[in-house]
Amino acid sequence: MSVRNQRPTYGEVPYTPLLPWQVRERRFKPAGFGRRGLEPDHVYAFLDRVAVDMAAVYAALAASRREAACARDALRRQQSDHADRGSEA
Repeated sequence: MSVRNQRPTYGEVPYTPLLPWQVRERRFKPAGFGRRGLEPDHVYAFLDRVAVDMAAVYAALAASRREAACARDALRRQQSDHADRGSEA
């Protein structure tokens, strides 16, 4: 079962998906002196790429939802027209 479909138990914070701006604005602490760590510029460049991809996915999802809503409306109109014609006969 995906994390998204699990219901939170008492006291847990519900799952909320990340938004592109949250990924883009995320900052990490640099590694301490004498420790290995990631190159901050590379991390931030990667996060920017992830945010761009997420924005594209959210836009495609929104377009898909609009298209589905139009299809539902058209189907309802067709069903209503068909029902009206049936009651006239």
